[in-house]
Parts: sequence; structure tokens; C-alpha cells
Amino acid sequence: MLNVEGKVVVITGASSGIGEAAAKLLAYNGAKIVLAARREERLKNLTSTLDKQSNTAVYKVTNVASHKEMEELARFTIDTFGQIDVLINNAGTMPLSYLHEKKVAEWEQMIDVNIKGVLYGIAAVLPFMRERKQGHIIDVSSVTGHLVRKTWAVYSGTKFAVRAITDGLRQEEAENNIRTTIICPGTVETELLDTVTNAEVRKSLEAYAAQIALPAEAIAQSILYAISQPENTAINEIIVRPTKQEI
Repeated sequence: MLNVEGKVVVITGASSGIGEAAAKLLAYNGAKIVLAARREERLKNLTSTLDKQSNTAVYKVTNVASHKEMEELARFTIDTFGQIDVLINNAGTMPLSYLHEKKVAEWEQMIDVNIKGVLYGIAAVLPFMRERKQGHIIDVSSVTGHLVRKTWAVYSGTKFAVRAITDGLRQEEAENNIRTTIICPGTVETELLDTVTNAEVRKSLEAYAAQIALPAEAIAQSILYAISQPENTAINEIIVRPTKQEI
């Protein structure tokens, strides 16, 4: 694939879902993959799978909500491959609930992972990209970063924030030839629903997802498309919904 082979790609939330699918697709197209997530056994298994395809893959157990660990991830990548071409800020959590339930710990977790995790990722890789005047930062937002529904208030807030942060980054770093892409998936088959603790909300979402959800590979394809463009072309935002998803 044009402009993908040989690129060093760091993926957070790589142990399942969109992150795992993106790792497999990009590795198949010749990228060197750095897998980051908290579940080491899954990272080991995925690394082994990618290596069997004669591709280069390594992993580092990382909590994106830790500034220190994200800085260590970037340094690990530089020490291993000498550069960072692409960062995919994919890690996220989605414990939806009504505001009156006052699930403050869950609000804080979403802010820590979905917003701070993105910021820490950007901060960790940006110095290396600015030095080379080359790079690509892909942040996974959501269609709920464009609209809000009941029980989605905090989650949507974090995804609106991701879009704002990424567009600000685009404006600041355009002169340094650093590309940015916002990926906004609709309903996708991932483990995000497992984080919903409100039983009523979770049951409703699971029933809806069972009817229309896209496979994670569909979002991986959009990530591949964004990366594969010539260096003078930036795909700044992509919204990917199931055809039957109305909102």
C-alpha cells in the first residue's frame, strides 16, 4: 500500500477491537507496529500473530492515563525503530449512564482515558515528529463527538474534546508537515459495551449493535486509507457509520 510500507506505527488500545484490527491490517501492508495496551497476554498473542506474517511488531504494556507511561512508550519506540511515523490514539472507555446516577468515578475514568490519554499521546510523540518535520497523529473520536443523546453526555463530551484537540493540533503543526486525522466510528463490534455498568442502557445498546454493528475491520480500513495518502494530503476527518444507522 502506497505510503504505508516501512512506517513505524504506534497503536494504543491495541489488545482488541479497532486497535487490534488496525494493527493486523497495517502490518499486512508492511508497517512496523508498536502495540500498546494494559493486557499483556493479549499483546503477546497479537505480536506473535503479526510476526508470523513476516512483519515487525513489538509491544509495551501501557496505561494511556499515565503521562509517564506514554512518554516511556514513545522512547521505547524510538529506541527500537529510530522514529515514529504514526500515532493512533485509539484507547477509550464508554461507561454510559444518566447524570443523576452520579457515577463520578466513571466520569473521571472517561476523562482520564479518552481526553488525557489523547493529550499524553500527542505530547509524547510530537517532539520527535517536529524534529523530523514529518508525522501523522490519528485520534479516534466517535459519531457521538458530533451529537449528544441521553446517557451519552460525558462520553460525548470527551469525544467532542478529542475533535477540538485534534483540529487545534492540525492548525498548530501544519507548517511542520504533521498530518492529523479524526476517525469517528458509528456502531462497531468492540468491547466498549462491556464498560457500561447501567444494565438497562447496556441491554438496549447490545440489542441495537447486534442488528447493525460494523466489524472493527471497517474502521481499520479508514485508518489505512488516511495513512496511505501522499504526504501532501491530509485526510482530516472520517465518519464511518453502518449504512442502517440513522443517527
